[in-house]
Amino acid sequence: MENNNKVTLKINGIQVTVPAGSTILEAAKIAGINIPTLCHHPDLETSGVCRVCVVEVNKGRPLQAACVYKVAEDMEVETATPVVREARRLNLELILSRHPQDCLSCVRNQKCELQDLAESFHIEEISFPIKGKAYEKDDSNPSVVRDQEKCILCRRCIEACIQLQGVEALGVANRGADSTVGPFFNKPLQDVVCTFCGQCIHACPVGAIYEKDDTARFWEAVAAPNKHVVVQTAPAIRVGLAEEMGMGVGSLATGKMVTALRRLGVDRVFDTDFTADLTIIEEGSELVERVTGGGTLPMITSCSPGWIKFCEHYYPDLLDHLSTCKSPQQMFGALAKTYYAEKSGINPKDIFVVSIMPCTAKKFEATRPEMHDSGHQDVDVVLTTRELGRMLREVGVQFAELPEEEFDKPLGISTGAGAIFGATGGVMEAALRTAYVLVTGQELEEINLYDCRGLTGVKEAVVPVGDLEVKIAIAHGLANARKLMDMVRKGEADYHFIEIMACPGGCIGGGGQPVPTTMASRDKRIAAIYREDERMVLRKSHENEAVKALYDEFLGKPLGEKSHHLLHTKYIPREL
Repeated sequence: MENNNKVTLKINGIQVTVPAGSTILEAAKIAGINIPTLCHHPDLETSGVCRVCVVEVNKGRPLQAACVYKVAEDMEVETATPVVREARRLNLELILSRHPQDCLSCVRNQKCELQDLAESFHIEEISFPIKGKAYEKDDSNPSVVRDQEKCILCRRCIEACIQLQGVEALGVANRGADSTVGPFFNKPLQDVVCTFCGQCIHACPVGAIYEKDDTARFWEAVAAPNKHVVVQTAPAIRVGLAEEMGMGVGSLATGKMVTALRRLGVDRVFDTDFTADLTIIEEGSELVERVTGGGTLPMITSCSPGWIKFCEHYYPDLLDHLSTCKSPQQMFGALAKTYYAEKSGINPKDIFVVSIMPCTAKKFEATRPEMHDSGHQDVDVVLTTRELGRMLREVGVQFAELPEEEFDKPLGISTGAGAIFGATGGVMEAALRTAYVLVTGQELEEINLYDCRGLTGVKEAVVPVGDLEVKIAIAHGLANARKLMDMVRKGEADYHFIEIMACPGGCIGGGGQPVPTTMASRDKRIAAIYREDERMVLRKSHENEAVKALYDEFLGKPLGEKSHHLLHTKYIPREL
């Protein structure tokens, strides 16, 4: 019976009461019944186009897609009758008949939802002729490859681009059997407004979109006798890599990650957290200078390259609000080929900098023409969590069994503040821990700033910093960033400081992280990032002795001449 906005129905004879407005799919989960899906994604609105989830509703009526059909009082649903099983099987075979049969060489082999369904349905033969179409791969950009031949028209990538990111780089062209998914007017991604964030990769259930593979360049550098290969690992990798290597979502494996990289033959393993700490010193100093000197406010973080490209396209009139700080990745590259080269006595042209990043947009960032302030390309190659995982499996590294080793010094020394860069709100929290000292000359007593944490799309807070009430805002996902930026454009945002991350959840949800990535997995990864912070001896960026030595020996002072040259940049308006 219906009570307090609840609906009671039967699924396979099992009575279940669910909130009104639930779909049959949601109700079935509550009843402990699994219904197969393909176009459905837990974080996205569903279009119900694949018809793999069809069920019988009130026997004798047409089959309905469980992922979109709403429950009703006294409804009776059957999920496993002969007609349902046959319909699902035929729909799945139709999809397979238009899909390449090259699973063994596909980047999503064993991590493909279509492959999993074919196995669970015990499909050994396809009843329909194989009629795939030939399309050229789009590998026009440094970050993301599109393989239209493998697209199953589920539209999940489109919904991710629209709903999560508000970019609309992808859409459906043509009709019927000629339908395709891609950029408008069939342009390459390089030539449309795409931020290369890679959220479409997480949405795709097959291998139709994936990161550009740069592992061959890594192996070539490691094998070259004249190359000194140094690796930096982003804060989110110590969580993402553990998951990629089978240790479970939210596992933390910092020491094993360092050991694994050494097993690949690199010369030094450093930590991007070092330059995350450095970013906080520079960015915190910049914020204080703007607040006290009448500079452009609100100041907005500049760590996320997908966000930067979004701003360059959609808000070129607001670029002065961006911090001039480079991202920690690019600061590291510039220092590796100047400061580190000088300290180690190595010719910068012989240093090969490898970034292990959770982010596909970092591949694009490394190729930006502005990122050559060391006199060379600052970062030579960027690999995602998934690429590193593939390399480790290729050489037989038993990740879970590895001992734990420490990062190399000095560019491997970091604090908990650097680690939390991997989570949405982490940059803001790290910055406030240090900005408090810069303004007041005193240490912040309670450094866990819980107002900065969580997966709420847009967060706001007022943080007392001495006599100053610092107004902050935090957004993750570009659709949420748009809300804040529209306020800034209208003059309605009276914040001092805004943190924006392109990817939902921040870097832990980056486009290069393990598949699948959902809001549920993001939440567990974020919890691991904060555990990393809690276990660190030092938790404030300004306490990093290696960063202090960097200023004493090389940079001079925050926002100084050398710092501006190596660690800061400017951004360019781009066309819509």
